[in-house]
Amino acid sequence: MKTNELSIINLSGYRFVSLKETALPQLRIDIKNKAIECALKGTILLSSEGVNAFLAGTRENIDNFLIFFRSIPEFSDIWFKESFTNYQPFNRMLVRIKKEIIPIRNENILPEKKTAPYVTPEELKQWYSEKRDMIVLDTRNNYEVTLGTFENAMDLHLAHFNEFDEAVNFLPEALKEKTIVTFCTGGIRCEKAAELMAQKGFKNVYQLNGGILNYFEKCGGDFYNGECFVFDQRVAVNSALQETETKQCFDCRTPLKSNDIRDGKCPHCGSKSISKQAA
Repeated sequence: MKTNELSIINLSGYRFVSLKETALPQLRIDIKNKAIECALKGTILLSSEGVNAFLAGTRENIDNFLIFFRSIPEFSDIWFKESFTNYQPFNRMLVRIKKEIIPIRNENILPEKKTAPYVTPEELKQWYSEKRDMIVLDTRNNYEVTLGTFENAMDLHLAHFNEFDEAVNFLPEALKEKTIVTFCTGGIRCEKAAELMAQKGFKNVYQLNGGILNYFEKCGGDFYNGECFVFDQRVAVNSALQETETKQCFDCRTPLKSNDIRDGKCPHCGSKSISKQAA
């Protein structure tokens, strides 16, 4: 399907910036009211450490909302990644206040003040081409990794991202001297993960700028095998940022290929509640 046939713009973006806790309730109301006025759907998380947003709507409505959103001084330079669908992949518009916009359970990690250096998609592709001695570390959850990951990537077998801190403690000591490139879906998890590793003594830790989605946009599927899980009704996209046929079990949340499903049941939990993800 051609891009001009895909009328819905899907945005994802985040920014780590200090926000006053006392200002969050009114900020939440203002943002939600504007999003509803612009007929957008999705989820926006606010906390004292910043904002994490997933939104979808028509180009006109997205542009109108972004004029408002970027008029908020703290969000003036937020970077949104775009992809396209021919339908609205979210069911409702949610704006929530959280303790963290991405939880890692380590109060010493403050991305606004300090984070690991970035590697661009083009640089990572070049490093692969050069067969550079490096560890490419997947910081995502198990069910995401099963759909696809970079060639020879290390998987920490996380059930939840908040397990990352403990999982790093079990990595071989020799890796502290290696070049390590962390990656996730859109980059937000690595803002914390890479810096946490640096604080634990890993000397050469980088993060993939913009995550897998930015890599797909800039470099396609080179050195990446499979699909990328996304947190909306699309469930997964390919390296062209197009929705795939992958579905998801509503009960155990496992992504499923068509050949995984037997008699309409999830092979992992037996549930028949299988479809595109509720978002």
